[in-house]
Order: sequence, then structure tokens, then C-alpha cells
Amino acid sequence: MRKLLLFLILHVGCIQISQAQYGFDNMVELTGVVMSGDSLRYLPFVTVSIPSKDLGTMSSEKGVFSLIAEKGDTLEFSYLGYRKKRYIIPKELSSNRYSVIQLMVQDTFYLPVTIIRPQLTKEQFQQAFETWHVPDDKYESARKNTEFQTMRMLAFTLPKDGRENQHAYQNMLAQRNYWAGQQPPMTIFSPLAWMDFFKAWKRGDFRRKK
Repeated sequence: MRKLLLFLILHVGCIQISQAQYGFDNMVELTGVVMSGDSLRYLPFVTVSIPSKDLGTMSSEKGVFSLIAEKGDTLEFSYLGYRKKRYIIPKELSSNRYSVIQLMVQDTFYLPVTIIRPQLTKEQFQQAFETWHVPDDKYESARKNTEFQTMRMLAFTLPKDGRENQHAYQNMLAQRNYWAGQQPPMTIFSPLAWMDFFKAWKRGDFRRKK
């Protein structure tokens, strides 16, 4: 009887120990967030897997993930443009819930050297260099638009603003009041007027505007 009772006690103890080691007590509800190591910003859609068990999940848009694992499992974090990271869940956890913050470092890709060689002959290259039209970049376009001749030509084509119209009207009133009560002189024989006329003719002030 004593032997049977001792056998039952040992059997129940072994069952409890095995359940504690390999049952629910060994499971861990793991939650965490994946962030970049240099800027501490969250990384979305990071693959979090357990390679030994073919299990895994993916982080959310905020870099948060949740996974059911066992104590002692090795997690692998992989993300495009970053180095893979591994994390081992501690076996000495006293709780079935555990949180982790995983930082990942950017990976540098070194591409092979590419050498571009021309396939044109010397004569073809000379012809292409003389005849090909290279479009202007933004800097060259800005330089051409701010040249003195270009700005002068644009100034003659632009309409007058309010200040210029007011100034012209005040000059007209001043001339009218200056010759009030008498006949204004004829400027057809004035050399200064003819000089202004020739200057305006050279500038193209009398050309027809399309």
C-alpha cells in the first residue's frame, strides 16, 4: 500500500513538472515595437519570425507586433534596407507576458562599378558635338532671363502699372497747365525731339505687335 501511494505521488509530481516545463507555463505572449536605431522612428511591416518553428508575424504601420512564443526561442527581425537582427527570449521569465523594443540599423549596399564607354568614332563624335542641341538647365534659363537686353525688351512689352500711369497723367496735366492761355510751341523742328524719335525707331517702338 505504501509503495502504491508513493508511486502515485511521484507520478503526479512528474506530470506537474512536465506540464510546467512543456505546457502553458512555458508559453510567452510577446509584444514589442521595432524602431530605427539612428532616428528612433518606427518601422512598419517588419517581418518577425521564429526560424526554428516556421512561425512569425509582421509589425503594423506603427511598428508594433504581437507573437505567441516559448521561453528561449530566437526571434529574427528582417526589413528591406536594414540588417537582420536576432533576439533570444530569456528562459528565466517569471511572467507569461513580455515586451521588447528592437532597434535596427540601416544596411549599406555596394553596387559593382559600371564603366560607360562611347561607341562613336572620332568623326561622329565631332559631328555630334557640333550639331547636337543640349537643352538649357534651370540655371542657364535663369541667367538668360535676367540679362539686361532681355529685361529691357520685356519692359517695353509689359503694360504700365498704376504708379506709372499716375506719373504719366500728372506730367500731361503739368504740360497743359504750363501752356495754359497760349499756343504750345511746335516741336517738329526741335533737334532733341528728332533725337528721341530716332532712338525710339532704333529700339523698335513703332513695330507692329502681333
